[in-house]
Amino acid sequence: MLDFLPPRLLGAVRHVNLHRLYELRVRAEKPLRADLGGEFVCLGPFGVCTERDALLPTADEIEQILFAASGYSVYSVENQIRRGFLTGREGERIGIAGSYVYEGERVLAVRDVTSLCIRIPHEIRGCAEEIYRRCLGEEMKSVLLLAPPGEGKTTILRDLTRLVSEKRKLNVLVSDERGELSAGDLGDTADCVKFADKLTAFTAGIRAMRPDLIVTDELLPEDYSAVKRAVEGGIFVFASAHLTHFERVPEKLFSRYILLNGLGKIGTIFDEEGRLCG
Repeated sequence: MLDFLPPRLLGAVRHVNLHRLYELRVRAEKPLRADLGGEFVCLGPFGVCTERDALLPTADEIEQILFAASGYSVYSVENQIRRGFLTGREGERIGIAGSYVYEGERVLAVRDVTSLCIRIPHEIRGCAEEIYRRCLGEEMKSVLLLAPPGEGKTTILRDLTRLVSEKRKLNVLVSDERGELSAGDLGDTADCVKFADKLTAFTAGIRAMRPDLIVTDELLPEDYSAVKRAVEGGIFVFASAHLTHFERVPEKLFSRYILLNGLGKIGTIFDEEGRLCG
């Protein structure tokens, strides 16, 4: 995990508990910051420190991270980088901030990268047990998780997928657009399509893999047409979205809407009509 970090930054990270490390913020010539258990702290050569003693990553170290995370071949991951992210070997998602170069409306490249947001995947077996019991115990349903970034949606989706695979033995297709959803145990009946947009993954997957359930992460408004096609074809869908209110969901295609309340904590559950569920 995080083996793409330059030695100086990796040394700092090795002084913290990786089980509590959710995110690293690497900004050129600014303090190295980490999300430890839901709280941001500064990191120095020996771990957590004051801002004054924090490491200041260099632009060269940021370039080293991108080069190492790409498998030392940036050209092989150009499509990911043009979409603003890169995925590490262990499923670490590296968000990229820099200067976007366009040709017309098409992004050609991202240059002069100044900041990285490195999200570290965690597998917490059993974290979706309550959702399974309350929403899927009697029969299968399509489920949408709602929460801001960093509230554990991907971790819960991953565990919920595993539970359905183990308990129901359904054929599951995982549409892993950013390569982080599959960083863990998805169960023995799950198949994964990585780095394809949702429309491509859903269309190809339905035709070729005959799934009973499709699982995907971070729905955008333009993705709902793919979900609609699957649901209308009798396929269940598990997904997440960066939303905090049931009313903001563009299309009510799911049977259960789960609003998370804090990191991985289940808050309110609604049905398709917006009624509270037990």
